[in-house]
Amino acid sequence: MSEPWSGTDTSKAQALALAVNKILSTAVVLCSKGDDRVLDYFHVGVIGYGSEVTSELNGTSISNPLLPVSLVNDAKKRVDRITKKMPDGAGGVFEAQVHMAIWVDAVHNGRTAMVQAFATAEKALVDWCARNPDSFPPILINITDGVSTDGDPGLVAERIGKIETRDGQALVFNLHISGASNGDIRFPSTADGMPDEYASLLFNMSSPLPPSMAEAASSLAYSIKPGARGFLYNADAASVIEFLDIGTRAVTPGGLKEITNGD
Repeated sequence: MSEPWSGTDTSKAQALALAVNKILSTAVVLCSKGDDRVLDYFHVGVIGYGSEVTSELNGTSISNPLLPVSLVNDAKKRVDRITKKMPDGAGGVFEAQVHMAIWVDAVHNGRTAMVQAFATAEKALVDWCARNPDSFPPILINITDGVSTDGDPGLVAERIGKIETRDGQALVFNLHISGASNGDIRFPSTADGMPDEYASLLFNMSSPLPPSMAEAASSLAYSIKPGARGFLYNADAASVIEFLDIGTRAVTPGGLKEITNGD
């Protein structure tokens, strides 16, 4: 994760932390009512893994890594001033200083304890579904740049995919990120043509996109075929940010309408 991420001048860890912080900020805004209330439309957790597995949000732990979204804003570590490129309205860009809430910092080391991380998520999701049996099923998004170093994560991913609420089974999505600039795979519907066994494993661990997410991916100009799965391989930074947006959209009978209209 210390290597440069394709298409950026920052490390994979730094770019990914920026993407996660943006998604968390957006989640809080979407669930806000404009009168200092943030409604608990969903719960969120961030599990980090390298040589050890950690729960990254303040106020959480390995045994209880999920927070209701109303508490996410209070769980931020700090607010930083960052330089951001902004359109100038005339086809160019300029740099401006903006404030950005920080929940997750860039951290990297040499191991990939994916099995342990999935097992931690499995317990949390089983407990959550037992407490919220009528809710939309949970979504697990796994982001990795390396092969699991503590065994085969396929079995625990399969178990997670069978966790369910009355509305359906849990979704497992996988994103492989790389410093390479070619050979990417986006939302495949078959394992044919995968470059190696690891890519095939991640594909098999990934759930098919529900219709609303497939539609969202299509709206971003992705070629979505029947049976497309929530899987990116050798993804660049822009694709990962778009995937996080697609994978964290509120999937309800009214889509985002329930949140954005305040219904």
